[in-house]
Amino acid sequence: MKKNLVTLTLFIAFICSFFSIGHVVNANEKTPDDEFRVGMEAGYAPFNWSQQTDVNNAVPIQGQKSYAGGYDVQIAKKIADGLGKKLVIVQTKWDGLAPALQSGKIDAIIAGMSPTAERKKEIDFTDPYYESQLVVVVQQDGKYAQATRLADLSNAKITAQLNTFHYNVIDQIPSVKKQQAMDNFSAMRTALSSGMIDGYVSERPEGVTATSVNKKLKMLELEGEDGFQTNPEDVQIAVGMRKGDPDIQKVNQILSGISKKQRTEIMDQAIKDQPASTNTDEEKTGLFQDFKTIWSQYGNMFLRGAGLTLFIALIGTVVGTTLGLLIGVFRSIPESDHAITRFFQKLVNLLLSIYIEIFRGTPMMVQAMVVFYGLALAFGISLDRTVAALFIVSINTGAYMTEIVRGGIFAVDQGQFEAAQAIGMTHGQTMRKVVIPQVLRNILPATGNEFVINIKDTAVLSVIGVADLFFQGNSASGANFQFFQTFTIVGIIYLIMTFTITRILRIVEKKIDGPSAYTKIEEIDNANLQK
Repeated sequence: MKKNLVTLTLFIAFICSFFSIGHVVNANEKTPDDEFRVGMEAGYAPFNWSQQTDVNNAVPIQGQKSYAGGYDVQIAKKIADGLGKKLVIVQTKWDGLAPALQSGKIDAIIAGMSPTAERKKEIDFTDPYYESQLVVVVQQDGKYAQATRLADLSNAKITAQLNTFHYNVIDQIPSVKKQQAMDNFSAMRTALSSGMIDGYVSERPEGVTATSVNKKLKMLELEGEDGFQTNPEDVQIAVGMRKGDPDIQKVNQILSGISKKQRTEIMDQAIKDQPASTNTDEEKTGLFQDFKTIWSQYGNMFLRGAGLTLFIALIGTVVGTTLGLLIGVFRSIPESDHAITRFFQKLVNLLLSIYIEIFRGTPMMVQAMVVFYGLALAFGISLDRTVAALFIVSINTGAYMTEIVRGGIFAVDQGQFEAAQAIGMTHGQTMRKVVIPQVLRNILPATGNEFVINIKDTAVLSVIGVADLFFQGNSASGANFQFFQTFTIVGIIYLIMTFTITRILRIVEKKIDGPSAYTKIEEIDNANLQK
């Protein structure tokens, strides 16, 4: 009974240790007083993008060796200077901006966000710092290139960015074939160029950028009664801040000091400075040259992302496998004769079953959002992005590995348990000296597969801003407008990593199996026995 209680105590301590990771803060508190943390995608040119150097007054991105540039960045610099604070850019996926603001991880959203009525329910907005018109980007030589009014786009396949009012106004087009919303503009431009869609709704600065980079695209400016009917706030762009933030009035005063002429000049300069502005069709010399150019510009970013991907996958797999072994061994403990111990065994087994079902039955992306943003909102627990990623991958892997370990234990012949018991071994000694060594060998292929899966699944962690390989690819494609070429390179890097890991694991398996002579001797012995 004492050994069972010790095992139970150690297991609970192991689980609780995860929750001690990270710095605990109040989610309603401001970030450091001397910093103004701004969240943005850094992939929505010309409003914001990422680049390798600080050229054109770009600002370092927190936790990365890259920089953010664009219209939003220049506006953010003016606001930070006016507040007397240091500007810190926090690169975050679009869907994660509002949760990051509400959980206290950033002070403001400056990312081309419109102050719509729905968003005002969750966060407050400053006065607008830019106002633009809606446009539709289509193919230059396509069926709808000559459209002058919304009715001319009848039966067209149109889409827009996910979670934006752009997607809602598509319904104003008569008989439109509304397509599934897309996550980013790089994906929409690629879909348009390939003919998957007939057009997408955007804002004029993005339309100007897209058509200047790709001469095969055309921007339709439909004005007045022939265009989209919108509310003033729909076409305005403002700074998003937390509810009741006392700095909103200060920010409004700073914005009022930036004249309309200055704002236009900043936008014109942003369009000129963006990385894709020099990648015109005339300068392209072929697909191979595109790959070479992208690698020279973003190769270091990709390698850093690949390194972080491997680190998260490796640590997550090791910790997850350890967790799976502990749970597997615990669940194999025979039911105690003592009533209290038996009660706690059943209770812990119930909790473990709930844990396994939850983390095997929900997507890792959802788990990431709940852990990273939910803990901050509900309990004030603020985790570092990388620490959160390690925690998420570890507990997710642990849920799967638990079942794999359980299968490995069942694969051990029952006679070995009985033999160990016959010579006086305790359950713990049986598991350590007889069962676990065989289980480790039996689950090695499944563990290797889990490692490979984790390398690929880290891509979903980009939703909380983890700068893995996929996240870096997204940032690069948002800046260079070359979606296919960029993700072909990213895909090749993923393939190299998974292929290399698979080959290494095969070698390890052969080493554990031992020389082929072992098999031959065993076969000879079996043959002699049959005689």
